Amino acid sequence: MSKTAISIIMGSESDLETVEETMDLLKEFKAGFEVKVLSAHRTPKELAQYVEAAPKRGVKVFIAAAGGAAALAGVIAAHTSLPVIGIPIETKSLQGLDSLLSTVQMPVGIPVACMAIGKAGARNAAIFALEILAAADKKIELKLAAYRGKMKDKIKSIKI
Repeated sequence: MSKTAISIIMGSESDLETVEETMDLLKEFKAGFEVKVLSAHRTPKELAQYVEAAPKRGVKVFIAAAGGAAALAGVIAAHTSLPVIGIPIETKSLQGLDSLLSTVQMPVGIPVACMAIGKAGARNAAIFALEILAAADKKIELKLAAYRGKMKDKIKSIKI
């Protein structure tokens, strides 16, 4: 896998607590990724330039984490044909419902895969990105199968 197969972009530094879940799981899989803080609203030109240059660095999938208006994933998707996965960040005012609705309401032709709100969505974003890469990488496919096997064994071992 490319050193930077996955690009994780956060709308602000405050999203890091959630995104650490994504990063930890990708590290567990020894997946190559890069992390950047860019805002759809405060640094739109820089965001577009970064996204458009990403394939040259080997990026195959984007993960976007944003709260509130959460336009980040959609703006990324507008500048690439690569898959974009959105993580709606939990917010204080609306518990992330605002982020979820912003991420999931994309116009036809600019798709974004939207995960659950918060840390569960962050972990699922990592898994989904790996599943996308596994379509062309047998090693990742086998690691994912082993990961799911461990989850299955953990459930089966529960005795009540």
